[in-house]
Amino acid sequence: MRFIHCADIHLDSPLRGLELYDGAPAEEMRHATRRAFANVVDLAIERSADFVLIAGDIFDGDWPDFNTGLYFASQLRRLAGADIRVFLSYGNHDAVSKLTRSVPLPKNVFSFPANRPATEVIESLGVAIHGQSFATEAVTTDLSAAYPAPRAGLLNIGVLHTALSGREGHQPYAPTTADRLSDKGYDYWALGHVHNREIVRQSPWIVFPGNTQGRHARETGAKGCMVVEAEVGVGIRSVEFVATDVARWHHLAIDIAALASGDELHAAVQAAVRAVQVSAEERILALRLTLAGRGPLHHAIVSNREAVRAQLAASIGEASAGRAWLEKVRIKVTAPLDLPRLAERDDPIGLLIRSIESLEADPVMLQALAESVLSDLGQKLPAELRGSDSAWALDSPEALADALAHARERLLAAIAAEDTP
Repeated sequence: MRFIHCADIHLDSPLRGLELYDGAPAEEMRHATRRAFANVVDLAIERSADFVLIAGDIFDGDWPDFNTGLYFASQLRRLAGADIRVFLSYGNHDAVSKLTRSVPLPKNVFSFPANRPATEVIESLGVAIHGQSFATEAVTTDLSAAYPAPRAGLLNIGVLHTALSGREGHQPYAPTTADRLSDKGYDYWALGHVHNREIVRQSPWIVFPGNTQGRHARETGAKGCMVVEAEVGVGIRSVEFVATDVARWHHLAIDIAALASGDELHAAVQAAVRAVQVSAEERILALRLTLAGRGPLHHAIVSNREAVRAQLAASIGEASAGRAWLEKVRIKVTAPLDLPRLAERDDPIGLLIRSIESLEADPVMLQALAESVLSDLGQKLPAELRGSDSAWALDSPEALADALAHARERLLAAIAAEDTP
């Protein structure tokens, strides 16, 4: 038999941050999550899958209107037309208690209940599929503990939305461990909730497929689903990842150490963009670019950040024929100066450098300084600029560290300019 395992579709979830950046293909990417799910359906039909498993977070929350549900039902009808069954569970984002709207789903679809685990058997394939949905968003108990014993003589699959024993960036919902899942005696665990693809274990198979479409700059790389080949009496034969995303987030890093001019910088960036485009198979690219290293371009970059950003955005657009855009530039370049010598100076420059180094080494002190000096400014900023993805997120340790590094490099750029004959 062959089946598709996907999760965390987050239909109609916005790709966060697009509205803040000129040149972002916001309209083209607005329906990226829909198009990614359509790609899952296309794959299931092309590979003649026997069934599709969806391990939670189909939706990003309650629907703003019925169009989200109608679109999902239309895709499921495509699977029904190909005689492909669907087994789905709801997770923390689309828990039963959160969805106030509903539309009838085709008869090829089985939704796991939220009040108890349930088992569906496909006699013709010799497979038993066990699962349970979330009743509420914050499920803090181990749902898998109540899953039934495996059915003898059948291939047993568990569908579960969980963070296991914890995954960075994800709430610890439905906590359990790989050992507990292994002890159930199932052949394959189809997990959801964690957006990074991960094969936790192969005996038995315990798999997070990741989400089907990256939605912001922390969800980088290829996103998609798993195609699983299995046989009763043999078990799982193969697990193959297939990308379904239509837009891809990527972090680029350019070292300026060997670059002597702006033209060389742009040539290096364009070469890197073209290489990423090849690996992304011409998908739309959202790029977060980091300029790092110690070199002669330091002063030009640090002193003209906005101009540099605009020029790099144009270079990226040219290199990609408009298929890539610059989401953010992070400047971490270092001035070509003797910093230990400067820090020893008994003057305001030495004092400033020593003070910055103390703050860099003590995040608690930096946070306290920010709260005392910048709290009033933070309250005056628009709400959209105070979000966790914003450079103005003054309560974010990462943003504060970046702001301090920026101030340090502006200081060093000024010193370097003064020292230049």
